[in-house]
Amino acid sequence: MSSHPPAVPDPALWRLVETWERACADFLVLVRGLTEAEGRLPTDLPGWDVHANVAHTTHLEAVLAGAPEDTVEVPDAAHLTSPTSRYTEQGVLARRGRTLAELADELEQAVATRLAALRADPPTDAAAPAPRTPADQGWPTGLLLRNRPFDVWLHEQDVRRAVGRPGGYDSPAAAHTLDVLGSGLPMVVGKRVAPSPGSTVRVVVPDADRSWTLVVGEDGRAVPGTDADPATTTVTLSAEDLVVLGAGRRGPERVQARLEGDVATGERLLASLAVTP
Repeated sequence: MSSHPPAVPDPALWRLVETWERACADFLVLVRGLTEAEGRLPTDLPGWDVHANVAHTTHLEAVLAGAPEDTVEVPDAAHLTSPTSRYTEQGVLARRGRTLAELADELEQAVATRLAALRADPPTDAAAPAPRTPADQGWPTGLLLRNRPFDVWLHEQDVRRAVGRPGGYDSPAAAHTLDVLGSGLPMVVGKRVAPSPGSTVRVVVPDADRSWTLVVGEDGRAVPGTDADPATTTVTLSAEDLVVLGAGRRGPERVQARLEGDVATGERLLASLAVTP
């Protein structure tokens, strides 16, 4: 009788799994420390309170762990503007009657189930179809593993801002989220901001020790530059302000940024940073 050796996970993909696992653990610690009254506090996401953020995160992780999709009637609401938002609302509405502790228990079990499955059959190919995706979106494995720690950590921050408990910016998921937001800057600068060819735009986040430089070519495309490239526009802001702008949680009127050089370009950048659906 022959047996196949266990699959060896791709190191980069497994780091995403570990980042997701830690993000979920941190989120659970936060949720288990909340009161039901705090669960009713509004967040930066229109129509969603703290409870809704927790329910949404629980919903997606439950689906990925193999739970059946929730099918509940979703009434029209101002914050439901796309098929995706109506899909995520199903998971929120299906869990409206549960306590935060019950949601935390469901989330913890879902994470344990999915982590066991990932350990038994670790990811080896980023381009391979993911075994399951929310709403059957058909994402490749790499995209799914990239998106989950990003989404979980953003909702942790939604909750933290709502209940006045800042923190979590020293975690692997925080670093991952900043990387994801930074990776969207070439598109934001080149397509949305569209400064004149030859422009160089620099985004600086001192408290995260991060900076990104984008050089605009004659074709209008923005490509990564270096710190040695003289900037025609520099935008300096905090990590939290980059997150709330990049994740579409708040508008530029609610952050504090320092603009140098071509201020008009900097203002367009702040207004164009949102890269999440």
